[in-house]
Amino acid sequence: MFKIRSIDSFPNVFQNEHFTKPFLKDFEGKEIDLKGKWRSDVFKNQNALVLELACGKGDYALALAKKFPGKNFLGVDSKGARIFTGSKTALDQKLGNIAFARMRIENIINFFNEGEVDEIWITFPDPFPNKKDAKRRLSAPKFIERYKLICKPGATVHFKTDDLPLFRFTKQTVEELGLKTLYYKEVIYSAPLEFEELNIQTYYEKKHLVNARTINYISFQL
Repeated sequence: MFKIRSIDSFPNVFQNEHFTKPFLKDFEGKEIDLKGKWRSDVFKNQNALVLELACGKGDYALALAKKFPGKNFLGVDSKGARIFTGSKTALDQKLGNIAFARMRIENIINFFNEGEVDEIWITFPDPFPNKKDAKRRLSAPKFIERYKLICKPGATVHFKTDDLPLFRFTKQTVEELGLKTLYYKEVIYSAPLEFEELNIQTYYEKKHLVNARTINYISFQL
């Protein structure tokens, strides 16, 4: 409860507390409409907006924000306790190009204008291994259709996971939707990395590597 109460006062956190209602609250408890205004009202610039979905502790978004100071990053997760770590780190390190939003990803179109997002990262999401739960996977068609609505045409989605069935499901979904695969590799650490960004390791990735899990990556164009 401490972490959840703490983020209520963090100026870099915006929360959709009632997931059935399409509005956010800021650190003063005020209802705030940021749809179409993330750049102007939160980041005070017109730089590219990049989302990390199901960001957890925000490890990836934080590392990307440090690496690319000319872009804006928004970590999105439904769990306030997870967001606490990343948002506090960003405040402590005075990172002005990263913020966090507590919301359910299935409701994401309520909070972003059409074409507002430039890029998406999805790192180590819940694989939902049971077939009956396949529609809950963040690379399922219903989610990709939402990403297409909020992203600019041609935007890139990056997907990194230790779960090989989920990885192959994602590739199949991308192909079935007629989207362009930009890069696909199973076991990315089996050879030198081709992109520096892939060397960022989240809390969960480090655990997976200790347990000898393989890491896989695909990027595709919306």
